[in-house]
Amino acid sequence: MDRQLLSTLAHQDHPIAAPLSDITVQRLLQRALPRGDERVLDLGCGEGEWLIRALTGRPGTRADGVDLSPSALAKARDASAAAGLDDRLTLHEQDARQFTAPHTFDLVLDVGATHAFGGLLPALTAARAHLGPSGCVLVGEGFWECEPTPAALAALDGSPDEFDDLSTTVDRVTADGWTPVYGHVSTIEEWDDYEWSWTGSLSRWALDNPRDPGSEAAGEAAQAHRDGWLNGYRGVLGFVTLLLRRS
Repeated sequence: MDRQLLSTLAHQDHPIAAPLSDITVQRLLQRALPRGDERVLDLGCGEGEWLIRALTGRPGTRADGVDLSPSALAKARDASAAAGLDDRLTLHEQDARQFTAPHTFDLVLDVGATHAFGGLLPALTAARAHLGPSGCVLVGEGFWECEPTPAALAALDGSPDEFDDLSTTVDRVTADGWTPVYGHVSTIEEWDDYEWSWTGSLSRWALDNPRDPGSEAAGEAAQAHRDGWLNGYRGVLGFVTLLLRRS
């Protein structure tokens, strides 16, 4: 099954593709967009869920989203049109690393997509280039809650040096010239809701569409993901979302 289609199916019940509750997302955006007339950029916007929520209820806010996936951007366009926001949202189908704009932004989003830039600090370097004088970055990144086990590393197809612990992650960010002005560490409840939604949405689709050529692959992907989470990285991999300003 196509990876983008699999991701779309898996996130049907949890469109924020990160272990964050709706209340947490709302709180983060309230902190990041205090005026309501900011200009927002999402580097790796996917289907545009963060941007839709940023624009909703803030009629003075404008946004740009950048992503390489034409199918994800098509869904973002449909969602923004359905919400009556398409006149304030501009979407760009291109590599976020090459994106340029004629203006700067008050908020740059990169939640769960730092890998597209080669890691946390390179992602922040890319975001810095788009920020206005008092602009903020909202970045979400994994960290090790404890020493990663072989089972966790196998499930994530990762290595021990892929992430740091929480304090080291924040230390690296501050040493790079950023000051955290807010942050949120995802709770185990948020993780569980995200993972049950991911695996459950995909499993339900596979069960409801047994004749679809992708049904078997979807069911297998859901089972493999669920096993890797429950028997591998649950309680080992954490997630922190930081609202940062330049020091």
